[in-house]
Order: sequence, then structure tokens, then C-alpha cells
Amino acid sequence: MPPKRFLAAALAVAAVATGTTAAVAAPPRPPLTTQNDISKPFADTFADPSIIQGRDGYWYAYATSDPLVAGGPFGLMHMARTKDFGSWEYLGTVFNDSNKPAWAAPGSFFWAPDIRYFGGRYVMYFTVTDTAANPGGDPAIGVATAPTPRGPWTATDGPVVAPKPDGNGGYFGNIDPAMLTAADGKRYMYSGGFYGGIAVTELTPDGLRSVGTPTQVTIGDRYEGAYVVYRDGWYYFMGSSSNCCAGPTTGYSVFAGRSRSPKGPFLDKDGVDLTESRVGGTTVITQNGNKWIGPGHHAFMTDAAGQDHIVYHAIDRATPWLTDPFGINRRPMLIDRIDWIDGWPRTRAGAGPSDTPQPAPTTGSGAGIDAADPAGGIRGATRSAGDSLGGPTASIRVAAATRQPAPAGSVRVEANVKLGSSFTTVVGGGAVVVTVGRDKLSIVAGGKVASAPLPAGFDRSQWNNLVVQVAGSTVTARVNDAGLGDLYAEARLEVRGLKVRSVPVAWLGTAELDNLTVRPVAAPVRREAAVPVTGKLLAGDEFSAPLGAQWSWVRPDARAVVANGNLSWPLSNTDLVGSGNNAGLLFHRTPAGTSWIAETKLHLDLGEGDIRNYQQAGMIAYLNDDDFARLGDVSIWRTRQTEFGRELVARADGATSYGGAAIGRQASTMWMRLAYHRNAAGEHVYRAGTSTDGKAWTWGASWVLPAGTTPKLGLFAHGDQTGSNPPPVATFDYLRFYASK
Repeated sequence: MPPKRFLAAALAVAAVATGTTAAVAAPPRPPLTTQNDISKPFADTFADPSIIQGRDGYWYAYATSDPLVAGGPFGLMHMARTKDFGSWEYLGTVFNDSNKPAWAAPGSFFWAPDIRYFGGRYVMYFTVTDTAANPGGDPAIGVATAPTPRGPWTATDGPVVAPKPDGNGGYFGNIDPAMLTAADGKRYMYSGGFYGGIAVTELTPDGLRSVGTPTQVTIGDRYEGAYVVYRDGWYYFMGSSSNCCAGPTTGYSVFAGRSRSPKGPFLDKDGVDLTESRVGGTTVITQNGNKWIGPGHHAFMTDAAGQDHIVYHAIDRATPWLTDPFGINRRPMLIDRIDWIDGWPRTRAGAGPSDTPQPAPTTGSGAGIDAADPAGGIRGATRSAGDSLGGPTASIRVAAATRQPAPAGSVRVEANVKLGSSFTTVVGGGAVVVTVGRDKLSIVAGGKVASAPLPAGFDRSQWNNLVVQVAGSTVTARVNDAGLGDLYAEARLEVRGLKVRSVPVAWLGTAELDNLTVRPVAAPVRREAAVPVTGKLLAGDEFSAPLGAQWSWVRPDARAVVANGNLSWPLSNTDLVGSGNNAGLLFHRTPAGTSWIAETKLHLDLGEGDIRNYQQAGMIAYLNDDDFARLGDVSIWRTRQTEFGRELVARADGATSYGGAAIGRQASTMWMRLAYHRNAAGEHVYRAGTSTDGKAWTWGASWVLPAGTTPKLGLFAHGDQTGSNPPPVATFDYLRFYASK
């Protein structure tokens, strides 16, 4: 805590600023909006995006290697930038033939860039799909550094995470890097994919080499595209599930687990570990029935108002291919708001991807500050030239304050900082005092004190990021690398009845500031978006008598028997995907009307941990053998999942595409729902929900079937029986149709 005489000096400067400049406040600009896809002005596809704010005030976005536009040349990872998320400038590629990693095989691709800033330089991690050491497919994680966010990029002479042999002559899918600086001062790398799962590896302080033994954080066959952020004492791991690139049937979605440690274990909101066979995961984003499908492989950003956003790619279901069917998927970049609902990140409170205008991320500063040249808005600061990364900057040597008052109530003050031995931020005329001292970060407010230690290796001479935020009764201070959910230290304090006046922000001590913003805090959304709710019972069958006239078959299966109040149906070695259209399907007449909810209770023991692909049972919405949506309890290699799959004809010659979206947790006894409605175009929309107790429901992805003939709704049970003797039996307790409330 600073000496009282110095604090008084800072407040005196603030008082002078208040008395002389408050009247010149500029009127607020009208709010900006964005509309997905935000990469449309410069790209047809911009997949696996990552994002960072540079010291020059621009937000820089990076994407995987693809042609940027249909018919264009192949680019080795792309770069673009914006200041307001409305207008964009394309900057070219990260690599070309002259600067790409020398240790990569000649035909290697470079995927999934992850951008960071620390140690005075920009650091980009990426997937190298094939190395020269083992040509043929041995993915590794590479790293390159640059003095500015637009390059030039210099790759290191070897991988930061080497290829991982699978023990059978091949290599695990060591892909999709994501780096995190944690509160212990260490840097961690998360990488991996469906083949082998995702592991976390500690890095050297410079972030260029891995050390120690990797720790597995997800089971295989479920997640890729990791991203980890710290919030409120938790590390949130997020990963993308299912196929990224199935064209019009892509069901990619993002799920989360959290841990008190950056090394896990990561558990979902139900306490299920992401390494379990009956794998856990709490939905962050999934498709909702509008134009966008397959939202995933994301990054996080926080704007000047403290609002989190998810930056991700998705596919327009009407134009899924960049050029030809089954070629490159067209995956543009999107952005949406993240709301924290009961401690979990949800896209638009669970509403999913937007396809209408939305408020743009808040950029720039209020309180008379030019974020890119902050000295002019600060009394007591001197203007410095800056460096190649950014500037001009504001230098504070003793005491300083904004020339105009900050907002009253909830306020956020954020800046890139080079710190002296002690630096204090004063908000609300002394209501909140935050100090970055020699070895700790501390808050004083309302007569209370909170502090957090700075890690031993913290380098205050480099540019770091400092945030002071007052949101209602909660005061938070954080020091981190670049505002990407990482941290060196965070202190939090709850102060009931905290009052923050509209007075200038003051500072005490020695520091250099850049990208300074002072903004009201965004109003949080705390209530989950509406989900389907059942009304009165409309129709159905409790299986208390033989199947009646309301039932019909496609390929009757005589082994399906109604007895003892159940429909028992042994799984058969049949399928419904591609050309294998030999599975029996049992349909019930659907209610009249344009909306209803179908529900069944299913018992299917698929065991745990062994391989029994793809045994499954559940409900299906069906037009024909090549056009359906199937919600199933399914075995996928060593995992047990609930999958909402979709097949349709994707090419004029009749070739079909199949993909799926994961829903809630799998269990031997499951309750399943399909909520049906017709949209404004007359298309048939089905949203899947699952439950393990029939009370708490997880609502997930939606699939859209074409307008016209109303699809049938019924039950299925099939899958490969290799290794299962006798075959598992699917037992359905009932099929019911409810009105939608």
C-alpha cells in the first residue's frame, strides 16, 4: 500500500484534473455492430482463428493454411487486423517458401496458429503436419517469433513439442496448440486431438521448448482445438468435439471443463472428468438451427468493457464448400459474446452462433483518453515515442491522473504497462487502490485488503498487461501477458455497498503506459437463454401392449419385442450411413402442428473403455435413408457419447455426407428429447436434448431438414457387434410426444 502522502498527491492531481477539464468530454459515439461472418470483407475462409491486441491498438487475427478465397492460391497461415471489428485489413501470410520451418517436410501443412505475447516479442505456435525426420505424417508443434504482430516471423530450428509415437509404427495427433501462462509463472502448452487425446506440457520460460512429462487432460476420440483461460480461481479448458470439416453435416461444437490447476483434472459442471470413457464436457457453443453449423476451434478475447468474446469458425450450411463438394470446407471467422452462466462460459447465454447484427466488441477508451496516444489525456504524464511494437506511450514518474473523470459505479481500467518498483492505480477518488509492488499485487477497498503473490520470474521491465475492474461489489486486479485469459497474479475483493464516484483515475509511482482504456464495465448476462420446455402430453406409447396402427417399419426387425412394459431391441450388425442402408427403423405417427417435443427413455449398456464401434440406439428424424438426423447413445472407440448425427446427399451424383454433434453425458440409462419446429422458410428444425436422470436436461445442437415433406420420427438400434456376445439390447421404456410450451 502506498504511503499516505503519495496517495494524497495522486488524489490532488486528480482533483485538479476534475476541476479543469470535465466540461470538454466528447459525446459518446453511436454503438457499432458486427454481423457474422466477420471475415467476409477479405476472406471466404479463415479457419482455426486466433486473436490478440497489438501494442499499436489493432486486433490481429490469424488463421490456418488454406486458400483465402475460392480459386485463390494456397496460403501458409493468414493474417488480418482491425481496430473496430467492422473494417478489416488483410496482411498476407505468416510463412512463405523462404521463411517456413526448415525442419518441416516439403509437403507439410501448417495449421491452427495460436498467438501470444511475452518477453518483449510475439510468439506464434502452430501445427506442422509432417516433419522431415519422419516423412509421411508425424505432426508436431512448431513456434515462431516476431518483433511485431504482423511479422516478420522467424521459426525456431525444431519443434516445441515433438511428434509422439503411438507404439504401433505411427504417431498420435499432436496438433492444435494453445499456450497459457499460469499463476505459478510457468508456461504450459496444450496440444493433441482425437487420436491420442490432448495433453499439457510445461515449457521453458522463453516458451520455445517443452520440459518435463506431459499430463493427459482429455481422452482420445473426443476433443481437439484446445484453449485455456483463467477466471475466478479456475482454469477453464475448452476443446472442440466431432468433425471440423464434414461440409453440410459438420457438427463441430465446443465444450468446457475446469480445474484449480492448469494441469487438470478438468471436470464439467456435473463433475465428470474429460478423461473418462463416458466423457464430460459443458457446452460453450453449438449450432442452433440458423445458417451456421459446426462452430468451433476458437480463441477468447476480452474487450475494453470487460466483455468476453469467442472468436471461432463455422460453416454456412448453404455454402459449405470453398469450391467443389468434398473439397476444402468454407470456414469463415465469426465472433460472439460469451456470458458466464453459473460459472460456465456460454455463447450468448447458450443461444449459440448469431446470424443477425450484434454489438461489436468495445474498443478504444472513454474519459478523454486516446488509447493509441494516451499521454494527452493524462495530467502529469509525459509523451514518449514508443518502440517498434507501439506508441507513443505515456510515462508516469510520480503522480498523474486522467484529465477527464472516469464513469461512476462499475468501471474498468486497462493498459499495457512497463512497471517500476511500485505502481498504484486509484479509482473513485480512493474508493479502490490497487498496487503492483515488488512481489505482490494488492487491492485496498472498503477497509479491506486482498493480495496475490507475483511469481518469482515476473519481469516488470517488459510490457505486461494490467487490469483494474470494479463490477458492482467485486474489485478485481490482474497482471498478465496480453489479456488472453492468462495471468501472473490476480487479486479479488468483495466489498458490500462499494461506491465509486465519477472522478479521474489517478496513478502513483513509475510506469510507462500504452493502449490505455477507461470504460464502464459491460452489464453481465446471468440468465441462460430459453430452452425447449414440455407441455401437455399429445400422443405416444408406453409399450404396455403390442405395437398398434400408429407404428410403421422401414425394414422390419422381428427381434424387436414389446414385453413387460418395454420395447426390447437387440442391436444388429447393420447401419444407416453411406451405402450401408440395412438397419431396421421403427416410426410412430407424429402429432399435428408445427412444434412438439418427442421423448424416450433408453437403457443400453455399452460398457466403458473398450472398443465396440459404433453400437448405438436412440431416436431418429427421417426423410429417407440418405436424409435423416439421428440422436443416439453411441460407442465411439473407447468413448461413450451421445451424438446427434446428420446425413444428406452432398453431391449431384448422390454421394452422401455424414457428421455429428456431441450433446450431453452418456450413461447406461438415458432420457432423450427431440424438440421440433418449422422455421420461417418451412424447414424442419430438430434440437436434441439428453438427461441422465430425466430431470436435468442438457440441450445441444440443432439440425435442419429441408422444407416439404414432414420427416418421420421414430426409434433405431444398430451397430457393429464385433466382440460383443451376446449383442447389447436397447430397451425403450416409452416414446411420448409433448406440446412445446
